[in-house]
Amino acid sequence: MHYTIIISIVASLAALIAGYLLRRYIAEKKVQDAETQAKFILEQAKKESQDRKREVELEGKDLLYRMRQDFERQTQDRRQEITNLEKRLGQKEENIDRRLDLLETKEKEITSRQDNLKKQEDLIKAKDSQLNALVAEEKERLQKISSLSAEEAKHILLNRLNEELSNEKAALIKKEEEELKVAADKKAKEIISLSIQRCAADHAVESTVSVVMLPSDEMKGRVIGREGRNIRAFEMATGVDVIIDDTPEAVTLSCFDTVRREIARMSLEKLISDGRIHPGRIEEVVEKSKKEMDEKIREEGERAAFDSGVNGLNPELIKLLGRLKYRTSFGQNALQHSKEVSFLLGVMASELGLDFKLARRIGLLHDIGKAIDHQVEGTHAKIGSDLLKKFNESREVQEAVEAHHEEIEAKSFYACLAIAADAISAARPGARRETLETYIKRLEKLESIANQFKGVEKTYAIQAGREIRVIVQPEKINDPEAINLARDIRKKIEEGMEYPGQIKVTVIRETRAIEYAK
Repeated sequence: MHYTIIISIVASLAALIAGYLLRRYIAEKKVQDAETQAKFILEQAKKESQDRKREVELEGKDLLYRMRQDFERQTQDRRQEITNLEKRLGQKEENIDRRLDLLETKEKEITSRQDNLKKQEDLIKAKDSQLNALVAEEKERLQKISSLSAEEAKHILLNRLNEELSNEKAALIKKEEEELKVAADKKAKEIISLSIQRCAADHAVESTVSVVMLPSDEMKGRVIGREGRNIRAFEMATGVDVIIDDTPEAVTLSCFDTVRREIARMSLEKLISDGRIHPGRIEEVVEKSKKEMDEKIREEGERAAFDSGVNGLNPELIKLLGRLKYRTSFGQNALQHSKEVSFLLGVMASELGLDFKLARRIGLLHDIGKAIDHQVEGTHAKIGSDLLKKFNESREVQEAVEAHHEEIEAKSFYACLAIAADAISAARPGARRETLETYIKRLEKLESIANQFKGVEKTYAIQAGREIRVIVQPEKINDPEAINLARDIRKKIEEGMEYPGQIKVTVIRETRAIEYAK
């Protein structure tokens, strides 16, 4: 019995020891497997990191190479632009020098012509004295060979001499008038061309709508708001129509007042960027945009005055000038047009020996009435003159501004120059635009006016309506009649049409003789 118990105990101990050893062996085996797997994973990770590092280095080198190429290309383009600009500036300087030399030559020619006129006047006086001597001789001869009395002979002789002298004087005066007219026309053309050449101003074209881009189409719903409350609040606060259609990621703002439309655009962009769109926030943002717009308008007015070299303007006039940036006339920006007229006036005044500072002031302020012409009754020229009188501008400035559209008589050189500079700025190619329908109607009316005259065979309006060519029937219209026809058509156009700039009328009388050799 005791042996059995001892054997059982020994067997149990042996089993425990064997189980312990077996578990220990299994645990050590698992640890070894885990260590092997961990080493494999570490090696794989190290290999992948090295591969990734090489890829990043290659990508960085490639990016650096591309950036270097872009920089070199941009640098080369800039150098080319600077080279071209230097060439253009050099050419302009050469043109100005040539024109100055030409002006000096013309002045010398005019001076020599004046001297010739003086000599001719002296010659006429000498001829008068000779004629008086001849009259005395003729008188004695007549008294000897005729039975006429001295008074009768004197009367006959004086009438004949006066008639001859009048004819000679008329011919001489007409010749000098034609020469002076040609010289004056050349001088005027040179001054105007020099003024245009020295004034290189850009022009801008605006419309009655502005487009605001959205980050996504979902933003349209937030702009509209629940039951449209946001869009109604926005339209009431800004006075601008908001058009939301199928255009992807875009909202259109429509208003004839460019200032209100610009405030609405600024406000909507701020609301979209902020993300908080509700009636209270809309009113707050619109008020803030209005203040920013007032400051922006003031800055634009100050910049325009500085660019034009005009000092001492009343702060209210500066604000009105800034508003012209958001006003257009036939697509031409009103502020840019005013600056361009200011430059042209200054150049022409300098060429004529007038006060170029006063001329620039007149040019900058000539359209100031357009800033409030939708609020005040009357033409913008009259409104502008009243504004300048209110802000104590000089009488010359007021009169030139009021007369720049010839609504009143031009009483000074500055007013005449303002009329010319305003017409040049408005009529130059590309400055203004008109609708296709208006453009076609103007061309059709131009051709119909010329077709009303007898002897006209064909009429063509060319050069965008700035020239009309009239082909006449040679058997019905001779050369002198062709000259009169061109003058009559010109008068008819001036009476019956309104147009910018001038229209050239060319009458062509052509005779063709055709034979066929067989």
